[in-house]
Amino acid sequence: MCLVLFEESWRVVGGHSDGSTLELRLSCRDGESGVKKTSTRLADGRELIYYDLRDAVVREAADRRPLERTVTTSEVRRDPLLGDTVAIASHRQGRTYHPPADECPLCPSEGDRLSEIPDSSYDVVVFENRFPSLAGDSGRCEVVCFTPDHSASFRDLSEEHARLVLEAWTDRTAELSHLPSVEQVFCFENRGAEIGVTLGHPHGQIYAYPFTTPRTALMLRSLAAHKEATGGGNLFDDLVARELAGERVVLEAEHWVAFVPYAAHWPYEVHLYPRRRVPDLLGLDEEARAEFPRVYLELLRRFDRIFDGSGGSPSPPGPPVSTVSTVSPPPVSPDSPDSPGEPPTPYIAAWHQAPFGVLEEFEGVAREDFALHLELFTVRRTSGKLKFLAGSESGMGVFINDVPPEQAAERLREVAGP
Repeated sequence: MCLVLFEESWRVVGGHSDGSTLELRLSCRDGESGVKKTSTRLADGRELIYYDLRDAVVREAADRRPLERTVTTSEVRRDPLLGDTVAIASHRQGRTYHPPADECPLCPSEGDRLSEIPDSSYDVVVFENRFPSLAGDSGRCEVVCFTPDHSASFRDLSEEHARLVLEAWTDRTAELSHLPSVEQVFCFENRGAEIGVTLGHPHGQIYAYPFTTPRTALMLRSLAAHKEATGGGNLFDDLVARELAGERVVLEAEHWVAFVPYAAHWPYEVHLYPRRRVPDLLGLDEEARAEFPRVYLELLRRFDRIFDGSGGSPSPPGPPVSTVSTVSPPPVSPDSPDSPGEPPTPYIAAWHQAPFGVLEEFEGVAREDFALHLELFTVRRTSGKLKFLAGSESGMGVFINDVPPEQAAERLREVAGP
């Protein structure tokens, strides 16, 4: 499967709110089977895109809901004291909040039960958020539905399906980067009510910001300072090399490495890097893209075993790492992720990509100096207890972590798959 190297072939078919659907076939130049991409419009004018594994699938279902065109009040304001940015979006007060499963807006439409997805099935679907934090000149927000199975989680996906999600993230990064109002693209998943998730269906989001986010700006400043101090050294390269030589490595594969960082902010926090530095998802080569599903699914399954009370598989002698050959395949019947009564581990999975805007304020730094990576962390510090951002964290921005990073890494190695 490939989405980066492709030839485009558009076809107009019926089903669009204005009488048409745009159907795009993405086929690899190396002869691999491609991904089928179908773009349509919902009743209120928002864009919706199907990503399908099979070329024979036809997406012609129209949105039959009587929706009025979406009106947003999103506004971006800059804090003159801190220099950061706040999005004001009062219309989000009316967003859907914990609906019952039979009224989930992210499940496929069925009969008279109409949802955000007009078709009766899908593989992966992306659509403009009905209640966006950012819109128009202030950016764009999208929802990514990973699977039509309401009771599943990302960890339950097959490797082929997880790869399709990766291709959707990559395609949306490419498309959104061309919008004149967009400077940075952020793909992420929130899982669990403890994180603040208001829809239980497995999904993620994509925020396209009209500015470089504060966290990325901090990384770029550190990158610039390190480059000057070392006479041209790359901070990301040096950091990853230092971590791989230490005791906090969680998993090593041929093209990916995962570790708990030295100054982890969260109780259990893993950073996943491709071994070859690239600035964004578009830069990943076929080998890294093919290996990603196995590595990422293994990390997610380990997160769901952190608090199950068992020791998991003991770490083998030698370096405390796992290789691709030991990454477990998807179970035929997913096991219970946690101990009885313990809800699945809440987490945030966040892709960090280089901004697409000009980096003039970060002297000496080029876009290619940035390193794409994913940060995966949970707010649960132990069984039944959460890490709250209280006075020090919220008031002063100083995190206090209750779990030593070395201990967290050891636990994440203990719960490796068989």
